[in-house]
Amino acid sequence: MSVALTKRSLVELAVERMRERILQGDWQVGQRLPTEPELAQALGISRNTVREAMRVLAFSGLVEIRQGDGSYLRAVQDPLLAVQAMSRCTPEQARETRHILETEAIGLAALRRTDADLKALREALEGSAGHFHGDIDAYVTCDLVFHQRLVDAAHNPALSELYRYFSGVVAAALQHNMTTVPRCQSTFDLHGEILDAIEQRDAERAKRLSRTLIES
Repeated sequence: MSVALTKRSLVELAVERMRERILQGDWQVGQRLPTEPELAQALGISRNTVREAMRVLAFSGLVEIRQGDGSYLRAVQDPLLAVQAMSRCTPEQARETRHILETEAIGLAALRRTDADLKALREALEGSAGHFHGDIDAYVTCDLVFHQRLVDAAHNPALSELYRYFSGVVAAALQHNMTTVPRCQSTFDLHGEILDAIEQRDAERAKRLSRTLIES
């Protein structure tokens, strides 16, 4: 047990040191990081510990590991911390954030969507339709795909990435609503109406329907 704890503490120490170097600006986003042997020597730890630390950093979104090509710095701020902060927000704070993020993205999607976006949205909506009155977990999974594709149709990578991090909060809200409030077909039908508004490039209607859906 003590060996496992020691190994874990060494990995945590390595992660902390690498995060410090990232925050200090030792490496730039997109830059290839030093090799495992180089990092091991610089940090005074074993290659195995470096390898485990890199996996932790990759999981948190700071580092991208490319097989056969090394590791690259993906972000300076730790996305995992943002996700943890989002998970602590209240239901009201979650609604406010959805109004700001999702509704505005859907308005842009109505103006920028492509035929490929519409096809992907229809497929996602068909996938969730069969689960609305059935298994909650299956429905939430499918519904998140639909909502992510709505945001993706705005063709703004920053919005898409933000919503991807925020989707855990959306999932929790959906789970809560579907277990505490009777399921209403008209609520699900709003998804189709939003899609229709996007197809017709009616941004204001799409945003209005999105607000109604968030509040339902």
